[in-house]
Amino acid sequence: MHGPRPTVGLRERKKAKTRAAIRDHALRLFMAQGYADTTVDQIADAAEVSPSTFFRYFPTKEDVVLQDDMDVVTLQALQEQPAELGPIAAMRAATAALLAALTPDDLARLHETTRLSMSVPEIRARAVEEFTRTIEVVAAALARRAGRDPDDFATRNVASAIIGVIMGATVAGPDPGGVPSNWPDPGTVTCANA
Repeated sequence: MHGPRPTVGLRERKKAKTRAAIRDHALRLFMAQGYADTTVDQIADAAEVSPSTFFRYFPTKEDVVLQDDMDVVTLQALQEQPAELGPIAAMRAATAALLAALTPDDLARLHETTRLSMSVPEIRARAVEEFTRTIEVVAAALARRAGRDPDDFATRNVASAIIGVIMGATVAGPDPGGVPSNWPDPGTVTCANA
């Protein structure tokens, strides 16, 4: 993901670089030899870190596929949307901004992680847990926009509906090319009021 980011210290930059290296090497190995045939030791070796360092960055092998900056970047884009937009229109606009900011490499990585998430049972099961966590995060962001409590029933329901739509688009399953056939081209996503 590219774009303006707050200034961070050297230590944080090194951590981000290590995390990205682990993830990039893992995805490369998964593509080359398959998820099941790739070990954490192989990933750690390719990234030039120890297995214990791998687990400091990613609690499980599945998490190396699922954990990315998408939530953070999307929520930042959500907070930047005009206050007069309702929650669904604001999320659609944030999603459009995110998709427009993706480089071809970012988009390829997203497609590969989606393909893995939907085709590997262990990752798919872990993805459901991640969607549950994401509902909490989105509810908190929507509550801040609306001046409501994150546990507000209506706010949680809207967040759940938004994540449900994302799950529906994702779980539709990848086509043979690795991308769900119903995914829009990033240039065609619109932000009609909803």
